[in-house]
This record gives sequence, structure tokens and C-alpha cells, in this order.
Amino acid sequence: MTETAGIPEKAPDVVIAHHGGDRFGASIRGHEVLADQPVAAGGEDTAPTPTELFVASLATCVGFYARRYLARHDLPTEGLSVDAWFELGGRPAQVTTFVVRLHVPPGVPEERRAPLLAMASHCTIHNTLLNPPHVDIALV
Repeated sequence: MTETAGIPEKAPDVVIAHHGGDRFGASIRGHEVLADQPVAAGGEDTAPTPTELFVASLATCVGFYARRYLARHDLPTEGLSVDAWFELGGRPAQVTTFVVRLHVPPGVPEERRAPLLAMASHCTIHNTLLNPPHVDIALV
């Protein structure tokens, strides 16, 4: 591994390509995820915004951890879902509020709900938001 300006060089985990206008594609382990902006913001609304993908990452992570908890304890997973919304604000622009609701499947006993919430609340994305990482952005 080499370094450029103090940043270790390694194979990227995600590669972003510009697809014209405000459209971008993210290549991740052979998967393609698209991002765009709404028409009102100058885009073509062909895909979610990067911010919506960020919120979706949090909600999906919560769902993933919840499903793993339920499966580990032989509890039902049918009907498990997560919904989320967010508010933007501040200077610089940022997500100021996340609301994530975990819909518990029918048949999960009351005594398992608090541990389920605790497990879902410790997902990787939530942990990252609570303990922000160092972020390097460099020109190459």
C-alpha cells in the first residue's frame, strides 16, 4: 500500500461514475446504485438523491440487524419493515434529524422488543453517526 498526501492508497470499495447532468452511478462489488436530483433541484429524477440513499442506508442497516436478532432467537421475521424520514437544515447543509421506525413482526413477544430495539440501534450506520469517522477528501 502506498500513500498520497498522507492518505493510504488501496483498491476502492466504491467507484462513482458521472452519467451526465446530476446523475451518478456507484459501482459496489459488481452492483450498480444510481443517484440523481429531483427535477425541481435541476436533476432528471431518475434515481434517489445521495441524501436519500444515506437515509436508506441507515434504515436498511437497522432492518438488517433486527432481522438477524429475530432469526437468532427463532422469532418471526415475516412482516418486519422499517420506514424512515429526515429533515435537512443547518449551515453547511446537512441532515439534522433522522426518524427511523422499526415495524415489529406479529408474534414477537413483548419481552423481546427492548432487546430487539437495542440490537437494531447498534447497527453499523447508526454507530457511525454517533461516532463520526475521520473523512479525507482529496484531489487526484
